[in-house]
Amino acid sequence: MDDQILTLLILVAIAAVMLFKLRGVIGTRTGHENPNDYFGRKDERGGDNVVRMPGAKGPDYDPAEDVSRFVDPESATGQALIQMKVVDRTFDVGEFLEGAKRAYEMILLAFERGDKDSLEPLLADDVFDGFAQAIDARAAENLSVEARFIGIRGLDVVGATFDQTDGQGEVTIKFTGEMTTVVRNAAHEIVEGDPNEVRRQTDIWTFGRRMGVSDPNWLLVATGG
Repeated sequence: MDDQILTLLILVAIAAVMLFKLRGVIGTRTGHENPNDYFGRKDERGGDNVVRMPGAKGPDYDPAEDVSRFVDPESATGQALIQMKVVDRTFDVGEFLEGAKRAYEMILLAFERGDKDSLEPLLADDVFDGFAQAIDARAAENLSVEARFIGIRGLDVVGATFDQTDGQGEVTIKFTGEMTTVVRNAAHEIVEGDPNEVRRQTDIWTFGRRMGVSDPNWLLVATGG
């Protein structure tokens, strides 16, 4: 009987050590994760075409801590970003820009491929309408696009505004991206582009969301070039 108890205790100890090591590898949930911080929104069909963002910051963070890494905090753009951070502690400029990079790639490729289902959750309604019209016009001419995203070669915050009346925050970013595109006709013949030519392009896009509310969606609200 004593040997059985000793064996059982040894097995329990081994299991406890293994559980401790496993928790060290996979981590534990604290109950404070925010799964809804993202670029984009769930569509009505139940899709989840979004770019996930990290969760909220702790109670003692400095609202201006990361603004100076990207813009002059004393500028109009810097002040707007700081105001957003004061109102919404989930907003971090560095994390926002990382999400914007992923959103930029997703939107560019979805547009080139004519994938309106992927575009719709990431765009404001009027921006989506413009993209959809361009896609439909291309389809009406029996044209298709093959695109490959190479990467982002430059990213700069060129503007930001914050409306204290309705809490709407907007951030304008200048992207310099590289990709290859080929346009083919109905016979699959190349009518534009070269699959081996890397094309560099500049886009000025504005993302917006209401700060300090439960809806965490950042959407593309304006485009330029």
